Amino acid sequence: MGDMGGHGMGMGGMAPPPAAATHGMGMRRKRYMHMTFYWGNKSEILFTGWPGARGGMYALALVAVFALSLLLEFLGCRRLESCLPASASRRGAAARAAAHALRVGVAYLLMLALMSFNGGVFIVAVAGHAAGFLAFRAQAEDGCKEREVAPAACC
Repeated sequence: MGDMGGHGMGMGGMAPPPAAATHGMGMRRKRYMHMTFYWGNKSEILFTGWPGARGGMYALALVAVFALSLLLEFLGCRRLESCLPASASRRGAAARAAAHALRVGVAYLLMLALMSFNGGVFIVAVAGHAAGFLAFRAQAEDGCKEREVAPAACC
């Protein structure tokens, strides 16, 4: 086979992942990406170096993840769609498309936060979804039972 493109990397020209990241004046600091759940406030959630090892910033990150999951439940509620203009008009269709894009964007952002594999982030995300369900969907589903309608059609 020989030298792959003159780079000597083998494996189809793919370079191995870097073992360290360069920070500052030529100093190298090892960065680890967790692939299993771990506990602790030393983490990176969504942005490089945030929240870091500071407890207060970690608490702020947990509040942000909780708020994202709560917002996602709010945006997923059908009662929100009833507030938007009817989709028959071009303006109504654009408003619904924007609401859908916002909901999907928040869902992807929350998924990326969960990919930190931090146990605290996972717990507050689930708690935010539960609180959002109680706040925005539980009453609608209770109303469905009284009217014998499928829950998906009510909330």
